[in-house]
Amino acid sequence: MPVTRKEAHATPPRPRRQRATKPITRLEGARVEGARIVRSPAAERSRAGAVPGPTANAKPRYTAATADKYALYQIAVQSPELDVPFLARLYKAARGRSALHFREDFCGTALLSAHWLRLGADHSAEGFDLDPEPVAWGLAHNFEDGAARETERFAASDEGAEPPPRFSVHLKDVRAPSHRPADLRVAQNFSYCVFKTRAELLEYFRAARESLAPGGVFVIDMHGGSEATEEMEEKTRLPGFTYVWDQVSFFPGTAEYTCHIHFRFPDGSELRRAFTYRWRMWYLTELKDALLEAGFASVDTYFEGDDEAGTGGNGVFRKGVRGENCLSWIAYLAALR
Repeated sequence: MPVTRKEAHATPPRPRRQRATKPITRLEGARVEGARIVRSPAAERSRAGAVPGPTANAKPRYTAATADKYALYQIAVQSPELDVPFLARLYKAARGRSALHFREDFCGTALLSAHWLRLGADHSAEGFDLDPEPVAWGLAHNFEDGAARETERFAASDEGAEPPPRFSVHLKDVRAPSHRPADLRVAQNFSYCVFKTRAELLEYFRAARESLAPGGVFVIDMHGGSEATEEMEEKTRLPGFTYVWDQVSFFPGTAEYTCHIHFRFPDGSELRRAFTYRWRMWYLTELKDALLEAGFASVDTYFEGDDEAGTGGNGVFRKGVRGENCLSWIAYLAALR
């Protein structure tokens, strides 16, 4: 049976296959760091309701002065209602059992982790990210009270210690070890591209393997194709705003590229460079070779199929080796420990 992310949903649609999907906000560097979360003034204002989100019965009205960039990002870019079931099915297809403990690297607002917890009371998650602002925003907006705890470390085995929460977030480098070995660990939205050298990438992949539980699976997504390296803008209209993915520059000699996300509004205002990415583009075979060198037993590739019109992706990912050469394609690499 193919692994599929295509389910009935209203908004937002998945990105079209001809274009690259859109990355999650991320710090550029990577250094080991642990800290308590301090909510920014902007996050506190949003938490207090100064920037209300859209309701089911009202058309959202956004302007550059009132919009919350994290809320817009989640609407425009993320689809956890599809991604989480897809990842759960992928693990079960590979291992014949359900994954329970989930780790989200470069977690940002931890939206995936929040949806993972909804799979059942026996499901738990950890998130890792260096940037306290999106993490604080996510805790305020994506989790019910008591479902998550701001943390640097937990010691659940200590006598008299509180039981660990179902979700814990760590303001640490993604190469730091998990509090608990994860059944399923993910780095979504091409976030691992912050690692610009093979040595850094290999160090990250080795750390990912070491932190997995026996039989664990590490999943990353990626995109490629000729349009992935073009200097271009793609505009997507959504209720109340326009999402702009801006591929500013790409250098073939180093594979370094710079991209921005802008949000434009009906009143003519704009949030320019709401998010910026300075990454290295890694090719599929480079990633697969590095995962195997890092010690993973095998790496499966899942390619997206065509829609009925043949002009975009259909949300169904099938295991394959060669894939299809499109202007822009999306794939998943599932590395099995």
